[in-house]
Amino acid sequence: MLVIRSCSWVKLWGNSHPVRWSLPQVWAPRSPHRGLRTSPCTSKHYSFFKELDREFVKFQKKLKESLPSNDWSLLSPTASLPPERADVVIVGGGVIGWSVAYWLKKLENRRDGLRVVVIEKDPTYAHASTVLSAGGIRQQFSRPENIQMSLFSAQFLRNINEHLGLVNEEAIDLQFNPSGYLFLASEDGASVLEENYKAQREQGAQVALLAAEQLKKKFPWICTDGVALASYGLENEGWFDPWTLLNAFKRKAQSLGVYQSHSQVIGFKQSLREMTTEDGESVNFRRIRHVVVQVPSSPETHSVECALVINTAGAWSGRVAEMANIGTGDPGSLEGTKLPIEPRKRYVYTFHCPDGPGLDCPLLIDSSGAYFRREGLGGNYIGGLSPTEEEEPDPGNLDVDYDFFQQKVWPLLARRVPAFESLKVRSAWAGYYDYNTYDHNGVIGNHPLVHNMFFASGFSGHGLQHAPAVGRAIAELIVHNEFKTLDLRAFSFKRFYTEEPVLERNIV
Repeated sequence: MLVIRSCSWVKLWGNSHPVRWSLPQVWAPRSPHRGLRTSPCTSKHYSFFKELDREFVKFQKKLKESLPSNDWSLLSPTASLPPERADVVIVGGGVIGWSVAYWLKKLENRRDGLRVVVIEKDPTYAHASTVLSAGGIRQQFSRPENIQMSLFSAQFLRNINEHLGLVNEEAIDLQFNPSGYLFLASEDGASVLEENYKAQREQGAQVALLAAEQLKKKFPWICTDGVALASYGLENEGWFDPWTLLNAFKRKAQSLGVYQSHSQVIGFKQSLREMTTEDGESVNFRRIRHVVVQVPSSPETHSVECALVINTAGAWSGRVAEMANIGTGDPGSLEGTKLPIEPRKRYVYTFHCPDGPGLDCPLLIDSSGAYFRREGLGGNYIGGLSPTEEEEPDPGNLDVDYDFFQQKVWPLLARRVPAFESLKVRSAWAGYYDYNTYDHNGVIGNHPLVHNMFFASGFSGHGLQHAPAVGRAIAELIVHNEFKTLDLRAFSFKRFYTEEPVLERNIV
């Protein structure tokens, strides 16, 4: 697992007062959850990362002179132009990006100690994953870390006005529907559902297992054919309005002094230092010194001098990483290890069925993978299905394929809920998953070679619900140099190189 360990202190000059924190070091101890393999390959990885650790000590002595100076521009940045210098540049202004910004200001050592800039290319959020999601939150995961993040986020959302409320402003209403998630399993999947249930209960999630007879009694509108077992969330599960949460994080962060820039990151300026390992392997350390942005409808580019960059670009995080030369080295090497995140298009269909489940309707995930939930009142619902690898649609646009619903989704919904045989599709939209092709889980932490780039992306559909927890985790790494609230070391970038996937069974 990746561990962040403090080393010598350096200063970041964000204003006339110095703010101190220690930049992270990477090392590779034995995981408390999962032992490192004792194969020669793993031993080599361990030795390699230990050597990186030693070299970081030498490397960081040169950092101070390259950090932003204290001669800040007196001109206030516009909504498009970012300031000339910043301590932290966040690439991507979705809910995770603004969550990171909020928690950085919340945890900073002194008020106005950190200059934080959020760069978002689309101020309308027309293509943003945050606002195009189904807005669900659940504790029913298989990984303990994912369950813990959901529990943290649920508590945060329950008390959202204590965290994100503004003086003299109306209370934040997330329009939360506490109707729970309902997972259905066939005979083949029942044992996995039971194992997941045990993991969830061990972490404190309130979940119940229902046999087919119990399921039919509680939800008479369900056809239980082929259902061997069901798992139902009793609290802290349901759905809410993503747009409201995004704006709540954004407004609160801005009230704390976070800058926003409506521009697009087009590249980075980096410094390079070459290291030769004991095995004679050449490794290049890179440090991002400037973020290069372009304002919409303008040929001009602007450069932001910075100390740290947070990659929260969602479905485009992989492209942002490539701009920083991540994954551009020789295949099989750490320099050649890519950030395996790419955009995947997902359809969400809105349909009407006056004789459907009604108010007594959870967010149901069928054993086939099809899902649906109630949408407001009056017999309206939304639903969909993740396509197979062979059926993946073109992510180059957000056009909707209505035939996919007719041929793939509708038959599955009608088989599970007979009333849906008479449903009528009213509309649909498409959004992007920031899809981690390696193990479908998020990437949290810094890169071992481009050490001042941090990642918070790749959540493959559950980023919205984990945003409060992920934002705090990244802020803790930067301010405290370690995870304080939740131990999320398992989600480090290093796992892609050491070939240790973090598998999650409950991906919807």
